[in-house]
Amino acid sequence: MDKVPLYVDLDGTFIKSDMLLESFWEALKVNPLVLFLAFLWLLKGKSHLKHQLSQYSQPDVGLIPLNPEFHAFLQAESGSRELVLATASNESIAELFVQRYPLFSRHLSSSANRNLKGKNKLAAIKQEQPNFAYAGNSSEDFDLFAEAQESYLVNPTSSARKLASGTTFDGRFDEQRASLLVWLKQLRVHQWLKNMLIFVPLFVSWHLTTIDALWATVGAFLSFSLLASSTYIFNDLVDLPADRQHQRKRNRPLASCAISITQGIMVAAVLLVVSLVLSWLVSPGFTGVLLLYLIMTLAYSFKLKRFFGIDVIMLASLYSIRIFAGAVAIGAVVSFWLLSFSMFVFLSLALVKRCAELKALELENKDAVSGRDYNYSDYPVFLGFGTSSATLSILMFSFYANNNVLTNQYQEPELLWLAIPMLGYWLLRMWVKTHRGEMHDDPIVFSIKDRGSVISVMATCVVVLAAQII
Repeated sequence: MDKVPLYVDLDGTFIKSDMLLESFWEALKVNPLVLFLAFLWLLKGKSHLKHQLSQYSQPDVGLIPLNPEFHAFLQAESGSRELVLATASNESIAELFVQRYPLFSRHLSSSANRNLKGKNKLAAIKQEQPNFAYAGNSSEDFDLFAEAQESYLVNPTSSARKLASGTTFDGRFDEQRASLLVWLKQLRVHQWLKNMLIFVPLFVSWHLTTIDALWATVGAFLSFSLLASSTYIFNDLVDLPADRQHQRKRNRPLASCAISITQGIMVAAVLLVVSLVLSWLVSPGFTGVLLLYLIMTLAYSFKLKRFFGIDVIMLASLYSIRIFAGAVAIGAVVSFWLLSFSMFVFLSLALVKRCAELKALELENKDAVSGRDYNYSDYPVFLGFGTSSATLSILMFSFYANNNVLTNQYQEPELLWLAIPMLGYWLLRMWVKTHRGEMHDDPIVFSIKDRGSVISVMATCVVVLAAQII
């Protein structure tokens, strides 16, 4: 080996992610009190914080995405020089990477009393090797670039990109930024269709032609949608390890590190604040419902989704609360039969989602779903319960239609009976597709793309609307 040793940074350089944040989210799932303990640990220094988080988190480092272009470069270099992992991550984390990637001969890393970053890292490297090459990605790494015989910039941060404009490097790798399309995918804008449920109370009440009620519903829809996108980010952060093992979810922006954890947290926080401000403009009562939805979502993401049965009940409740929120926004009262129908139909759809995931296990030759408390042998139970819920939802809609015929709430309430066969066809179609293994693991995405589902759902909505206005 005739080249100087190459010291390689970990966070953002060798991997696309940041191990401090990865460890924090893993530790938070183990013990929610970590959210408060982290502040106390940080008071004793960043190195102490990293050490404490490492006690809660032992991540599967093989799942964390690498910067592929730079990784290929390292593999080519490994035969002609020593490669050393030089990272500010805790030594236990660094050891996991060295064991997983044998192209590194050893590591320099942070301990409980020393944070190996910036000038501290430079001093540690020069102490053992005055002539060295270095690869990094952050502004702190420019202290090392100035002293290195060779310097490599990998996937630079925005601050490092500005400093790099006046610096010459021996190589630049994996320079990428998240596009608007990537952000739209992360924010799950297509999932905003779920929030159209907020308009249901407007359509089934006498407020349909009231301008104030219409604007309140539109504001509630936007507020709920922004909050939903914020919670999708937090949910994906919690689910990072499980998503990276999933055949489709591994391509999600956060799981694939197309969007960094830091960016995700910042955007989620901004969306949350804007959503709450907008909700207060709608009404304080609506803000209260929105906060209830937020609490339920976070409880689901961090804990409840891992408990058998409770997860699907929570999913159904999170759908139904949208109808209740729409009612609060316009000051309307929701029919008991309508709420009963919504709970059963959304419980059925939640079970469609779970059954689709269980069916996918067959293709992956797996027995259990990562991060969930059930396995493929549970499929018949979910199937029976889901189809029963679909049948009960049709029954509840029949009671709703009959109730409105008797109370004459609609202009032509008899038209509601026409919606029942279309609703039944749609639910039957969903369950047949699920049982055949043709269902997307997200029934909303499937419904958007499936022509039969689109026609049946739209026809049902037209009938209900016609019954109100004719």
